[in-house]
Amino acid sequence: MGYNFMNNETYEQVSVQESMIDNANLMKEGLEVEILIHAALETPLSVELPQYVILEVTYTEPGLRGDTATNTLKAATVETGAEVRVPLFIDAGEKVKIDTATGNYVERAK
Repeated sequence: MGYNFMNNETYEQVSVQESMIDNANLMKEGLEVEILIHAALETPLSVELPQYVILEVTYTEPGLRGDTATNTLKAATVETGAEVRVPLFIDAGEKVKIDTATGNYVERAK
């Protein structure tokens, strides 16, 4: 399986294999990425996601009130279907900032 990307200037389509993208499950439609293309062969060599993405939490178990002082994390599913670990105070419907290199929660998005 692969992904299709469009050059925003020329509208040219580029297909990339899923194995070439780290943390592909954090991508959502409309996300701008950097694609390194071999000039002579005109084939993609790598895909780099932005450092952070902001995604909405679609499902997570409710946290306990007053449990914000600990560094305990719980599982949460975001809008792309990826599962990330978030602090107990994060609820469904909130937006979170995620580091695309590690797939870890960074902070609550504003």
